[in-house]
Amino acid sequence: MQKLLLCFLIVISLPSAFSQRDMSKQAFVFPKESENSYVSLTAQLRKPLIAFTVCLQAYTDLTRDYSLFSYATKKQNNEILLFKGQKGAYSVSVGGADVFFKLPERSPAPMHFCVTWESHSGITELWVDGKPMVRRSLKKGYNVETDASIILGQEQDSFGGGFDKGQSFVGDIGDVNMWDFVLSPDEINNVYQGSIFSPNVIDWQELKYKAYGEVFIKPQLWS
Repeated sequence: MQKLLLCFLIVISLPSAFSQRDMSKQAFVFPKESENSYVSLTAQLRKPLIAFTVCLQAYTDLTRDYSLFSYATKKQNNEILLFKGQKGAYSVSVGGADVFFKLPERSPAPMHFCVTWESHSGITELWVDGKPMVRRSLKKGYNVETDASIILGQEQDSFGGGFDKGQSFVGDIGDVNMWDFVLSPDEINNVYQGSIFSPNVIDWQELKYKAYGEVFIKPQLWS
């Protein structure tokens, strides 16, 4: 009887550990610096990526370094990384290689990001609030592995861990979507305006996630 009760308690506890929900008009809130507060996302991946688009909204007043999107594999910590450095520079990493985009300084406000990359040409794009930065080239011919740990709120220095409090995100992150192809400029602008084109890797409206530490779900502060 005790073993049956233990099994029952384990089963009923699983939904609280592995959640799936429609996150429309919601955001993950990271209210303070931490080395143990983050969100782990589950992606639908069946084969290595030869292209991708990642879009998300973020709102923060941090002036130091922080991670916006961290996709690690057991072979490569920075398989895909969107990272904010100092002095307005954003880096996009694929397969451990980096390219940098310089944005003008601005007052704290919600910002919308889209990152695209394709293996065939290596062309990498960063779009901010529906506007493209100058294109860069990164890891031409590379395949992004699928055995991934995808983290919001922290930057991974090891698979699923190795977090640094000084690089943690403080603020709100929402509207996280990912495709296994490059969206067109018109599609990216439509996503920025609020349209969604059936994300087939990460879908904010059918998000599978686990939250750790002090992470809260609250209504979005942007329209």
